[in-house]
Amino acid sequence: MTFEAVVEAAVRVVEVVGAAIMVFGGLAALVAGIPRMLRADTRATAYQTMRRELGRAILLGLEVLIVADIIRTIVVEPTVESVLVLGAIVIIRVLLSFSLEVEMDGVWPWARWRMMGKTDTSSPPG
Repeated sequence: MTFEAVVEAAVRVVEVVGAAIMVFGGLAALVAGIPRMLRADTRATAYQTMRRELGRAILLGLEVLIVADIIRTIVVEPTVESVLVLGAIVIIRVLLSFSLEVEMDGVWPWARWRMMGKTDTSSPPG
């Protein structure tokens, strides 16, 4: 087995792990969210909690998939074209991750300290 074949197999494993994180994380968010929806005391926040947990699973899965793309581009196919494709993929995934984070938190990342000041006045932003 050649070095490239070993690396390609490793990349496939990392891709499967990234996809599995999204699938199983989504299922876990759904399974954990259903009982919250059925209970009267947690019903009001169940949707937001489930949505946040699903977003976290998607973000983690996307990060793992980016790792697979980087490994493939650097080790297996180090051409100018493959580096440009990697750059486009990373930009798209970063923008997707950024928008998911804003969607989950409801604030821009650079404004998060303002929200922390409203919810927790015991510690300074940092």
